[in-house]
Amino acid sequence: MNEIAAVRFRRLGMLTICAVYFVILVGGIVRASGAGMGCPDWPTCFGQWVPPTSEMQLPANYHEIYAQRGYENTQFNPVKTWTEYTNRLVGVTIGFLIFLTAWSSRIYFKTDKTVFYLAIMAFFLVGFQGWLGSTVVASNLKPLMITIHMLVALLIVALLIYTITRSQRETFAPIDLNVLPAKFRAILKLVMLMTLLQIAMGTQVREAVDFIAHEHAYIERQFWREDFPVIFYVHRSFSSLILFTNAWLVWRLFQHVDKTHPLVRAGFLLFSLIVTAILAGVSLDRLGMPPVAQPIHLLMANLILGVQFFMWMALRYSTQKA
Repeated sequence: MNEIAAVRFRRLGMLTICAVYFVILVGGIVRASGAGMGCPDWPTCFGQWVPPTSEMQLPANYHEIYAQRGYENTQFNPVKTWTEYTNRLVGVTIGFLIFLTAWSSRIYFKTDKTVFYLAIMAFFLVGFQGWLGSTVVASNLKPLMITIHMLVALLIVALLIYTITRSQRETFAPIDLNVLPAKFRAILKLVMLMTLLQIAMGTQVREAVDFIAHEHAYIERQFWREDFPVIFYVHRSFSSLILFTNAWLVWRLFQHVDKTHPLVRAGFLLFSLIVTAILAGVSLDRLGMPPVAQPIHLLMANLILGVQFFMWMALRYSTQKA
């Protein structure tokens, strides 16, 4: 196999993963700022491929036009429009990157067809995600559709991590699982399930916050907490259990695996992400729902799951068995 082509494939894959996480961040900003309907149509924005910068560039009766399409009270806001449009541009960029990643994966067709097929699957899934984005707009931002949209993004990231990790299995082969506690992999699986549960609860909280935000016209954030559902307090308390369980994993890696190994570095990254997510969550709870904290909290949750999945895949491809 051409090593240069293999390195190019991995770099493209990593760049695509970073781009997906970036669009998750931008999507969080869109939701936190209430900019989801900044472009009330799709794929154009207010009927234009390049959005307007001023209301004067729109037809005088554009309110009536979009009311007839089912979007009541459509009001042009240049900041919200360009926030949503940036979200779309990043999504298009991911489309190009995933195409290049899938194309470059052809070098594995003879040596490891699974890598090739996974890359192709991720490519088609990104196409489905683009269609799903249009459905989200058409649904007038129904919370369920937004949640599905985010879950598909998580699936895309998982596929890409699986693909890139599998393409460099030899890197993880020297890990001797006998030096780790016998229950290490079982605990790692458990914390992944815990993270998924936490994200699911966070999604329910997010849907409730969307409703509360709409009721308060996206202002008076300091009063939103009074209407939080019970699931918010369960979600908040569960974060402590996640912190301590993951800390155990990181400590065991630090004790038994070479400090320069990617797994140890991933462990430290994991712990820092969890601490950042908790701090962002505390700021949402105690500082009146600052808009900047919402997308950061969402991004950290997705990164945590991604790092955990990478660690699980890396251990899976080690040659030694516990």
